Amino acid sequence: MKARVLLVDDEPDALEILGFKLREAGFTPIFAKDGRQALDSARSERPDLIVLDLMLPEVDGLEVCKILRRDPATASIPILMLTARAAEMDRVVGLEIGADDYVTKPFSPRELVLRVRKLLARSKAAEETGSFLRLGDLEIDISRHTVFLAGAEVSLTATEFKLLELLARRRGRVQSRDRLLQDVWGYENPIESRTVDTHMRRLREKLGSGGGMLETVRGVGYRFSAEP
Repeated sequence: MKARVLLVDDEPDALEILGFKLREAGFTPIFAKDGRQALDSARSERPDLIVLDLMLPEVDGLEVCKILRRDPATASIPILMLTARAAEMDRVVGLEIGADDYVTKPFSPRELVLRVRKLLARSKAAEETGSFLRLGDLEIDISRHTVFLAGAEVSLTATEFKLLELLARRRGRVQSRDRLLQDVWGYENPIESRTVDTHMRRLREKLGSGGGMLETVRGVGYRFSAEP
């Protein structure tokens, strides 16, 4: 079954081009031209992934992302943000409120399709890997894509889940930012370490008292404590 991708952009030309490229790549595009339509389509269509422009009428992209992440029905849908090249703060805020990745405008449709493929592959891998990790009060069920800390469920995005799973599996070993960008995001030539730092900060906040298990190794990267 073809993966369905919700494209959210207020520029008709952008929707037409991206829709064509996604169909060409074997996906089924769904279209929304403003934030309100994006929310309605995400809830009714339950797409496999959302490509979300931040500059939208009605409800802006950051608010759309925030609302989707608060709703259990849409919280786990991967979100790929489209941002202006100069809007670094928007990218940081977007990652902090739950976007999984971003592409800066202008971009090539080929690059966007590649990012879509990688995000969907990451999400599918999390669903199909059948194993369970128990580390102190932390329980990670890879097959069900759930995380519990001291009996309470922790809601994570697909990227946050993959990041936590990878660090937990490699507990005690330091993972550089470049290594994490390669293994979690699939970047072949990693250069943007802020992406990792922003996701780590958000992951620690969600884990609350368990966030201390994720240690920063200055000048190198991150490590999951071997003794949580």
